[in-house]
Amino acid sequence: MIVMAGLGLYLLVMLAVGIYASRRVAGSADYLVAGRRLSLPLATATLSATWFGGGLCIGAASAAYEGGFLAVIADPFGAALCLFLAGAFYLRVLRRAGVMTVASFFTRRFDARSGLLASVCTVPAYVGWVAALMVAFGRILESLTGLDPTVAILVGAAVVLVYTFAGGMWAVTLTDLVQLSVLIVGMVALTPLLLNDMGGWSAIAAKIPQERFHLYPRDAGATEWFGYARDWLVIGLGNLAGQDLIQRSLSSRDDRVAVRSAYLSGLIYLTVGLLPVLLGMAGAVLIPDLADPDLVMMEIAQRYLPTAALVLFMGALVSALLSSADSALLAPSSVIGWDLIRVLRPRVTERTCLLASRLSVVVLGVVALLLALHRTSVYDLMVDSWSVLLATLFVPLTAGIWWKGANAVGSLAAILAGFASWILFIFALPPGWPPDLLAVIPALAVLAAASRLTRASSPASRLSDDSGRPIPLRERLGW
Repeated sequence: MIVMAGLGLYLLVMLAVGIYASRRVAGSADYLVAGRRLSLPLATATLSATWFGGGLCIGAASAAYEGGFLAVIADPFGAALCLFLAGAFYLRVLRRAGVMTVASFFTRRFDARSGLLASVCTVPAYVGWVAALMVAFGRILESLTGLDPTVAILVGAAVVLVYTFAGGMWAVTLTDLVQLSVLIVGMVALTPLLLNDMGGWSAIAAKIPQERFHLYPRDAGATEWFGYARDWLVIGLGNLAGQDLIQRSLSSRDDRVAVRSAYLSGLIYLTVGLLPVLLGMAGAVLIPDLADPDLVMMEIAQRYLPTAALVLFMGALVSALLSSADSALLAPSSVIGWDLIRVLRPRVTERTCLLASRLSVVVLGVVALLLALHRTSVYDLMVDSWSVLLATLFVPLTAGIWWKGANAVGSLAAILAGFASWILFIFALPPGWPPDLLAVIPALAVLAAASRLTRASSPASRLSDDSGRPIPLRERLGW
């Protein structure tokens, strides 16, 4: 009862913070990018909290329980790689371009058709991610209370929907700050306590098979190496085109804050983010016959923590879930409310855009809920969500920033070729070959060929900032 009361109070506080944040929403810019006013602490907090989700705290612990480090290459290692790459090569340019969404970049750099396709590709990825987080929330409440996981999922979904609907990016940022603080305190303070009560890390590590600590496959063939590369790159490259990542850079006060927040978040992710992985590996030794590995974190906490510490630990897990779920809902809703609606109504008012974004939060939340009720693997659901972005948007986004010869025809061709190749490879390739990663190859080839063949009829537009001034290469590199 004490644990449930603590979690209930925590959820009420998140609702209160979100509703308070709604008072700062005066228009679409406030709702979608927090008025572009986030300082370095706020930008780092919201970016870090966004990535610390159920895929890591629940899913990665479960995957590590079953397979060690090699089972969690995609998250946290690939996810941290994405943050460092984004800070070095992407966020500075996107922030200076002054766009509102990733689809807006495609529209400005290429044309409205590319922006439309980018919008359509973005939405499914985030619906899958929200579904993964809902499944993880259900796992927590089911483990703590024996509550039916469907009811637990509904409770978590309702809380996130309310404060995301009300406050948008301001609500997400303020709640993320609270949630990240709870997460770091909970994980950093309680993981050593847990490991000590479990016999100490040295004693536990001695019982873990050495292959569980390998960071690359041994004696592997081509199929295994391709799969290993996919684990690094499905998030490492795929989420470079992610609206959640780009939305935080656009919300930052300037491009320097955007870049530094990405680097700091990557460092936090590689330190605090490894703690659930280590706990999962320890759980494989101490609870070797767990029927549902997704419950390993909760089982460990309930067996080894006193009540007060258990409340803090569960608060950390819930923080991780909520901080990602609100961002995952806001990202596609922003694309719908800012980009897709302008395709249907080019002269739409800002008030209508804001309303469309808020309604999209509800609609996409319901769709994710339905998906969550039919899938049970948190980690797989989370990782697979980024396949569509890797196959379709990564190549034209990167070319749009770094190759002045890329044009609208090339962008359209790359998106369509990447998607078609991904679908074809799913059915045509032998098991173990990564369709999403291999789809990057034809997408890149088609973009280069189409852009060169249509240079005369479709000249490339210049990459410019929000005032129309071209962004020189030295500024894209931060020189």
